[in-house]
Amino acid sequence: MFFRRLLPFALSLLLILTPLSGAADGLPELGESAQTELSPQMEQRIGRDLMNEIMLKERTYIDDPEINDYLNQLGQRLVAASPDPTGNFNFFVLRDPEINAFAMFGGYIGTNTGTLLAAENESELAGVLAHEISHVTQHHLARQIALSKQQSLLGMIAMGVALLAARSNAELAGAGVTAVGAATVQSQLAFSRDFEREADRFGYETLEKAGFDPRGISDFFIRLQKATRVYENNAPVYLRTHPLTLERISDMQNRAQNAPYRQVPDSLEFHLIRTKLRAQEGSPQEARAAFESALQSKKFSSEAALHYGIAATFRRERNYAAAQKELDWLSQHKIASPMIRLLAAQTRADSGDAAGAQALFRAAHQRYPQARALSYGYISALLDDKKAQAALEFIESEQLIYRQDFRFHEFTARAHAALGHELQKHRALAEMAYLQGLLPAALEQLRMAQNAHDGNFYEHSIVDARMRELRKEFDDREKERRSGALPLSGAH
Repeated sequence: MFFRRLLPFALSLLLILTPLSGAADGLPELGESAQTELSPQMEQRIGRDLMNEIMLKERTYIDDPEINDYLNQLGQRLVAASPDPTGNFNFFVLRDPEINAFAMFGGYIGTNTGTLLAAENESELAGVLAHEISHVTQHHLARQIALSKQQSLLGMIAMGVALLAARSNAELAGAGVTAVGAATVQSQLAFSRDFEREADRFGYETLEKAGFDPRGISDFFIRLQKATRVYENNAPVYLRTHPLTLERISDMQNRAQNAPYRQVPDSLEFHLIRTKLRAQEGSPQEARAAFESALQSKKFSSEAALHYGIAATFRRERNYAAAQKELDWLSQHKIASPMIRLLAAQTRADSGDAAGAQALFRAAHQRYPQARALSYGYISALLDDKKAQAALEFIESEQLIYRQDFRFHEFTARAHAALGHELQKHRALAEMAYLQGLLPAALEQLRMAQNAHDGNFYEHSIVDARMRELRKEFDDREKERRSGALPLSGAH
């Protein structure tokens, strides 16, 4: 589990937090000590650095623009209906069959693939995300640390690490709280249940306001609770890190019974994303057999998704003609989705038709300009076809929209490398490293750009100015780190 590898990182983070003092009675209200001693800005910086660590080092992190874009579109719809509609949230997925979701500092919310596959409809998945969004909008991690004022500094550190670890791994949470003794564990568990009830309430309201079936959150949780009879002592991680009580279950059921019935259809993307995940599991033959069996027995929520899954598995086998037949079925039935367009273009490229693939990418991007997976695919197709200059021109237009996307800088570096532009290659790599939180690496790339023998006076001046800017940021961070005012140095 990724928090096992991040535990030393999280521990060093919390060791630098200023010791809390005084006593706390009950749950701290928003605006009290949690907000003053761990500010939203501090939460954001901690969360961003943790997220960078996950993206760079966590093997189960899914770096798939289609999956991440879907989850972020769904998440942002919920955020817009939350108590903090302008909040900064980011959603990501880990390839893990365990049913779990967790909220980190700064609005970073992780979801396991097991959760996406276990949800029976989109409202259930939205209910899980709404619950985690509520943990963030109510600043539960910061408030939990504020509650640790009644404990020793060692207790605060151990509990803080445990809280971060618990969002992914209940065993790590237990290991973290062992150091502070049974009394501390029991008191913090009680507060945790209070936070869970609060997240239930705000999550329910968010789900309803966003236009989903408000029963989604209760249906998913209650189904998991019933599953414990099967799991016995090996309950899903989600239940061990989000303790369900009879009171919470009763409250959910009462809310669901009093809510008016609302039938909310699932989006096509919900089914396609789940099918894509299943198509990647095991061998392509096994995955395709499962899709074909569901198709023949007519046991499916989306026939289109099954044809998409069969096409994806045929592509894995490099049987492009068979994949194309499934894609033709989708086209004939007028099933429209950027995911289907991307699979069609990728299949064409894999079959060796570079020109045909680029034409499909161009048309798809015009139809779905916000689908970054299509942008990435088109750029890759141009670079593979040795059209670096055309790739640069397209990247430049995309970067007007996605300024903080490090992948476009990676593509830029590849294009300049193909054209023999050393200075511009290293400059792009520097920006890529900077956006990933790798400040020393960014400085090293700028140094290499300064030493490049190509580039004109203007380009070298830009590099020099950027070097001074990042060097100052690095020095400032080091001063803050030494003074204890900054949780992380950013000098990975």
